[in-house]
Amino acid sequence: MSLKSEYLQAEERLRASGVPDPGLDAWYLLEYVTGISRALYYADPDKEMTGAQRDAYNRYVGQRSRRIPLQHITGVQEFMGLEFKVNEDVLIPRQDTEILVEEALGILSEGTLPRTDRQAEILDMCTGSGCIILSVLSHAKKRGGGSLKGTGSDISAGALRVARENARRLGIDAEFVQSDLFAGIQGRYSLILSNPPYIRSGEIDSLQDEVRLHDPRLALDGREDGLHFYREIIRNSPDYLEDGGYLMLEVGCSQAYEVSEMMRGRGFQDITVKKDLAGLDRVVCGRYHNIMDGGLSLWRAGGQSTEIYRKGCIENV
Repeated sequence: MSLKSEYLQAEERLRASGVPDPGLDAWYLLEYVTGISRALYYADPDKEMTGAQRDAYNRYVGQRSRRIPLQHITGVQEFMGLEFKVNEDVLIPRQDTEILVEEALGILSEGTLPRTDRQAEILDMCTGSGCIILSVLSHAKKRGGGSLKGTGSDISAGALRVARENARRLGIDAEFVQSDLFAGIQGRYSLILSNPPYIRSGEIDSLQDEVRLHDPRLALDGREDGLHFYREIIRNSPDYLEDGGYLMLEVGCSQAYEVSEMMRGRGFQDITVKKDLAGLDRVVCGRYHNIMDGGLSLWRAGGQSTEIYRKGCIENV
């Protein structure tokens, strides 16, 4: 059968299975199997597929019809202009998360990160595929971001295998460690980044099949209110930040206020919220000073917090 006939049948098959954007996915799979460009396709849509190509195409379309994510079929996902290996052990990198990377690169370009021996150290917690830390390191190098050391941490051994493979494939030097949040983390960092699990446990089963059936639940489940990991990261991160270091978190679109208040209550300053391309709150950033001259001080004694404010030291979010 011709390329056009196979493509149209695949599109209809995916549509009948309820796949979003069936025409787009049918095309991506055709391109993946045959290597054909759109220009060549339109120049000769009646070109015959080989038997091997037809078998592979029908097999992949069948998998997509069962709502297996396209990226799990092809094994890759583009993010920040880089190609990342993905599988069932990691979340598929999403465009919204590029906002987190761009905000981190913006801070690097400002030159305000504290540095030890002229080197800034960055920790990406809940690293998954490594797309965040590896993208930051890659683009910072291109933009002249200075000397950087990057570490990614994750509780999942499977995720760390994927992250290390992505670092190798991309030729980016980064360290990856297995850790349950800060349990295995040592030292202090100039910047801590995280896109932690933030879906309410009770909402996971209502997500798209591609997500609830194929993304690792460990990377989705933010416990009862979706805020468990933000609490833990915000509570502990000051012990792992250099004086003047930054904490930057991707959040669900309705979580920015609560996360901002947690950071404010833990003594972070200069708290800002960045929206994504859809106009939804996406990234919360704050700066922590271990020693503050006449500024906002916060300390914990017996589990209680004491705050001393000076005029203008807190920004509205």
